[in-house]
Amino acid sequence: MNDIIIVKPEKCVGCNTCVRSCPAPEANIVKQLDDGRFITSVNPDRCVGCGECVRTCNHGARDYIDDTEECMSHIIKEKLIIMADPALKSVLPTKWKGVLDWFREQGCTIYDVSLGADICTWAHLKTIDQGSIGNVVTQTCPAIVKYVEMYQPKLLQNISPIHSPIACSAIYIKKYLRRNNPIALISPCIAKRIEFDDTALVEYNVTISKLMDYFERNGISIPADSGDDYEYKFDDQQGQVGSIYPRPGGLRDNLWLRNPELNITTSEGVHKVYRELDMYARMPESKHPQVFDVLSCEFGCNIGPASNTNQTVFDVMATMRQIEMEAKSRRKSGGGLLGGRTDDKLFKKFDDELRVTDFLRNYKPSVPTPLPTVQQLEPIYEKMGMHTEDERHYDCHACGFDSCREMAIAIHRGLNTPANCLVHAKSVLLAKHSTLALQHEKLAEITAQCLELSNKLKNDIGTISTSVSTIDESTSATKDRASVVKDLLENVVSFCKDNATMDSDSVNQLISILNMTIDAFSSLDDNVTITNESSETITKSIGEITSLVEELNKVLVKTTEQ
Repeated sequence: MNDIIIVKPEKCVGCNTCVRSCPAPEANIVKQLDDGRFITSVNPDRCVGCGECVRTCNHGARDYIDDTEECMSHIIKEKLIIMADPALKSVLPTKWKGVLDWFREQGCTIYDVSLGADICTWAHLKTIDQGSIGNVVTQTCPAIVKYVEMYQPKLLQNISPIHSPIACSAIYIKKYLRRNNPIALISPCIAKRIEFDDTALVEYNVTISKLMDYFERNGISIPADSGDDYEYKFDDQQGQVGSIYPRPGGLRDNLWLRNPELNITTSEGVHKVYRELDMYARMPESKHPQVFDVLSCEFGCNIGPASNTNQTVFDVMATMRQIEMEAKSRRKSGGGLLGGRTDDKLFKKFDDELRVTDFLRNYKPSVPTPLPTVQQLEPIYEKMGMHTEDERHYDCHACGFDSCREMAIAIHRGLNTPANCLVHAKSVLLAKHSTLALQHEKLAEITAQCLELSNKLKNDIGTISTSVSTIDESTSATKDRASVVKDLLENVVSFCKDNATMDSDSVNQLISILNMTIDAFSSLDDNVTITNESSETITKSIGEITSLVEELNKVLVKTTEQ
């Protein structure tokens, strides 16, 4: 199956809402990225295309693909047959006629799917009366059909062999009206693309949401219609009560209109219908109703995932009621209903012109993925941090699954990861917290020791600073005294040289000693100068060290407080 549901990874936050809302247990793949984020992608081979994840994603991470763009480009090349789903009336109550008029202006022919729904009702009643089918599960919803084919293939013996209203319309147009132009359906259903791929009866699935978006992007204005009637001049006969198929129990109400004795049970909504299908599969045939009328969407097709409607359930049900009353009035003719079975002219026409066998379909069963054994799940539970039976039945639903067992099965199949389990995440968090607490305790000890050493260092630096100051004072005094002595000695040398009365040898010897003494004092003066310069450097360094130690003390004190 081609991708229908698509994911925008940059918008996915890993909240598991899509997993939680999805009825197909193998349709989602959860992976953890290198940066720690969780991303949920779609497994197209196991997705039923119901679109519930698109409807429930609050982050815009899910979208779907339909055929709107391709259909619009085809209109330029070849005129299309447009089939209008009756839900179009309830989704766009003031614009549905304008939408159909726009397609007609492009040269398209327009047909009413409600008529195909009437054919679907007629074919069901004929096969039930003839006893050629037993207890059936209706298949008007392609998501239901795909679910049964993938996950409950044993129910294929119960799935109705009658084509859906859309397929019945396409067969009628192609086989009985002999129209061979490509067909495009306008509907609020994402999953119809799956049905068209399987049956090859319709070329384009144009969803209402994408169509209106196309109109807006291309500056196409669709005028509003203030009228409250639901008749339209289609290129063939308009349908009758088949127009209420989009509402919950629509097929049931059509069957009951002609045979109120039928035992019919209904179910709709992803959180209910798929579980009841599983329940139906486990029940003995003797407990099955004659007709199990099922729809994937909770409020029927009227508020389907591709409708993007502002209408509330009360709005669409009120519209459906008006459509029903008007359709029933068109259904009646002449003296009213004829015969004990309340057959009308339309069904008599079907009896005369149509063959039920033309409206039957086949299905494609697939082999379900085998369930892992208890032994195979054991290491999975261990990786999830679930070591006891109680832990393995937390069933908190945070992962999106109804039970820890379902999550473990998904992990075994490679569709999820233990890191996405809340119990696992909590156990990892507690282990990290314990390790962190020990590290903090050790850090506190080291910090206290560093603070003690730092304080000692501060005191030692103070002592060194005092000593350096003393050295500065001593060297300065020594330098001054050495300078005086040097000057005095130089004067003595000059005196000796100029005094002729002194013995020459004695004078020379004295002068030599004095010169050596003068050189010594010069060296002393130079050394004192160097000592002063070094002392200044040391004093500067001590100041910088003192500043750093004070800063270190502040950080250590703050760390200790924290």
